[in-house]
Amino acid sequence: MDTLLCAAPILFLIWAMTKRNALPSHIALPLTAGIVGLIQVFAFHADITLLMANALAGTLSVLTPISIVAGAILLNRVLVVSGNEQVLRDWLSSISVNPVAQLMIIGWAFAFMLEGASGFGTPAAISAPILVGLGFPPLQVAMLALVMNSVPVTFGAVGTPIWFGFSGLSLSDSNLLDIAFNAAVVNSLAALIIPVIGLGFILDSHTIKANLLFILLSILVCTIPHTLFAIWNYEFPSLVGGAIGFAMSILLAKGNIGLSRPQQGQPSPTFKGNKSVVKALLPFLLLIIILVITRVPAFGIKQVFNDPTPLASIELNHSLLSVSHALILSATNLLNTGVSWQYKTLYVPAIIPFLLVALICIPLYRLSVRDVKHITIETGSRIFLPFISLIGALIMVKFMMMGEERAPMVLLANTFSNLLGEYWIYVASLLGALGSFFSGSATISNLTFGAIQQTIAQSSGLSITLTLALQSVGAAMGNMVCINNIIAVSTILNIRNQEGAIIKRTVVPMLAYAAVAALFSLAQ
Repeated sequence: MDTLLCAAPILFLIWAMTKRNALPSHIALPLTAGIVGLIQVFAFHADITLLMANALAGTLSVLTPISIVAGAILLNRVLVVSGNEQVLRDWLSSISVNPVAQLMIIGWAFAFMLEGASGFGTPAAISAPILVGLGFPPLQVAMLALVMNSVPVTFGAVGTPIWFGFSGLSLSDSNLLDIAFNAAVVNSLAALIIPVIGLGFILDSHTIKANLLFILLSILVCTIPHTLFAIWNYEFPSLVGGAIGFAMSILLAKGNIGLSRPQQGQPSPTFKGNKSVVKALLPFLLLIIILVITRVPAFGIKQVFNDPTPLASIELNHSLLSVSHALILSATNLLNTGVSWQYKTLYVPAIIPFLLVALICIPLYRLSVRDVKHITIETGSRIFLPFISLIGALIMVKFMMMGEERAPMVLLANTFSNLLGEYWIYVASLLGALGSFFSGSATISNLTFGAIQQTIAQSSGLSITLTLALQSVGAAMGNMVCINNIIAVSTILNIRNQEGAIIKRTVVPMLAYAAVAALFSLAQ
């Protein structure tokens, strides 16, 4: 009965967002959060004050995703209003007029590199508007961006899902490397089909078949260095693989290697504005440079941006509100319950790099005060409904995790593991995907379910490192159906009330990904 109660809100949410007259996310998600709250109070006898504290923490937590989305929209509108998006569109078209080449270079390789540097939904936020600018339909681009941004997520944001996501499990460095390599192999195997499925959202099968060699080569130039690097490092595989793959994919496209021949009479791509393209690319170059400098520990900036040393604090109704030297905003012991919240002002990629780069571009592109006002108003109008949706999503996550070993999410996981025993290894990735579906983060999924996966592996006699590798793979593939990511990319592309339709389509490649993970487990 407990398991059925825990599953009920999930089933309601899926039904509400995928039925014929689907509820928009800004209605469905708050409703689901309310259902979980009622179950917590009347079935699990949760403390009302604790419930309110978690609701408050969930609401405050919206600041992280919504600020990133706002920053990405702001920069995108700067590029559009200044005319530099059109310059980029013309340049990218000059590399190849072939739509497969454009989608693989931007939607796959470029996004792969950005995920390795930053994570936090940055790849889709940057690559999706460029693809729409090239003439691809927004809804289909959103689905492609979600599907493509899965393979590199295991090592996103300089490996954060691995080294931080499993930080509480007392694993040795060799254990982490074993997890990283196994996850990289599964991701690389899945990559042989996932981008092809993603392309199928936009292109017909004939076009895909005619360019299959280029697709395969573009995949391999990212995944081979990604996998090889994972043998001895779990921070940089996606960044290195993406950088190499992006450069090589451009070279392959320029050489027309693996691409179908242009139709007779189709004009050869040309582009003469080399200086203008450098100027248009400057924001992206700045983004990557700033992201790498602020996230690679060797530069020392990452430690500064994460410095928790208190600068000022105030006690309010038993809650401690504080700000650190790194401008980390935090609230501890909310409503005297022990629940806490934190926002890393400098480290979350909203102010740095998105807002910073946008401010640099205003004088660079000679935008007027009127232009800046228009950009700001449009950005604000786009994030209102997603703000409501994300509040619902994050409160729901907080409610689902209340109760420690009696938390609905934990009860669901334990029920499935008890039913499957040693066969758990074949579906372990799905638990990781469930974590990402709710939380919007592979890192949080690993933090949440890593210990459960470890316990299941120990009790069932399974390999702990293999099970955790599958957890990490699942957390990555869950990005395809993650509510937060779907809302974010839909907001950036100005798509309204299509979240359910997107989930219905992206769940197919996610299940294909899970099948690859299961086959790998069988082979092991």
